[in-house]
Amino acid sequence: MSLVSRLTAALRSAARSPAARRSARDLARAAVRSATDQRGDSRRAADGRSRADSRADGRRQADGRADARGRSDGQGRSEATTPEGGSVLADRRGNAPLALEYAPRADDRPDPGEIVWAWVHYEEDLHQGKDRPVLVIAEEDAATGGEDGQGTVLVALMLTSRDRTEPGATRTDKHGATWVDIGSGDWDSQGRDSEVRADRLLRLDPATVRREGGRLDRARYDRVAAAVTALL
Repeated sequence: MSLVSRLTAALRSAARSPAARRSARDLARAAVRSATDQRGDSRRAADGRSRADSRADGRRQADGRADARGRSDGQGRSEATTPEGGSVLADRRGNAPLALEYAPRADDRPDPGEIVWAWVHYEEDLHQGKDRPVLVIAEEDAATGGEDGQGTVLVALMLTSRDRTEPGATRTDKHGATWVDIGSGDWDSQGRDSEVRADRLLRLDPATVRREGGRLDRARYDRVAAAVTALL
C-alpha cells in the first residue's frame, strides 16, 4: 500500500473515532465563541465612542450658546452683554435709599428726567431683552444697588405704549407691577401715550445708552418719583 493510501486510511479511521469527533466539535465551538466575543468588543467600543462623541457635541453646542449670549468674566461665569458689547447690569436690589433728582441737561448724555433708548433685559433673563425707551430717574454708585458694574450707573424705569392704566393715574396690576401714566411726548414718534413701570428699577451703564429720546417735565417726573418712593 502506498504512503498516500496509508494516510487516507488513517484519516478515515480518525474521523470514525468518537474522541476525534468530540475534539473537532469543541474546537469549532471555541472558534465561534471567540468570533462572537470579538464582535461584542467591537460593538461596545463603537458605542463608547458614539456616546463620547455625543457628549462632546453637547458640550460644544452649550459653549456656542454661551458665546452667543455673553462673555466670560474670567471666573467661569457668563457676563451678559448688549448686542453692541456693553455690560448688562442686574436690576437694583436692596433697600438702600435712592436719591431722586430731576436734573435734565443739554449735555448729550443721559440725565435724570430724560427718556433715552437702551437695551433692557427681560426680568427673568439677563441674556435676553430688547431695545426700548426708559425714563432715567437717578444716578448712583454701582455698589449701592447691586454687585455688578462699576462707577456711576443710571437708575431707570421701562416705558410701554400699552394701555395699563387710566390717563394721569397710577395702578398696580394683577401681577404686582405698578404703572404710572405719563401721557405722550417727543420720545414717541407716533404720539402715543406712555406708562412707566415704577416697581422695577433698572440699572444701566451710561455707555450702553443708545440715544436720547426726549425730556419729561418736572410735574410728571415728580408724580413718577412719588410712586417709586412709595414702593421702596
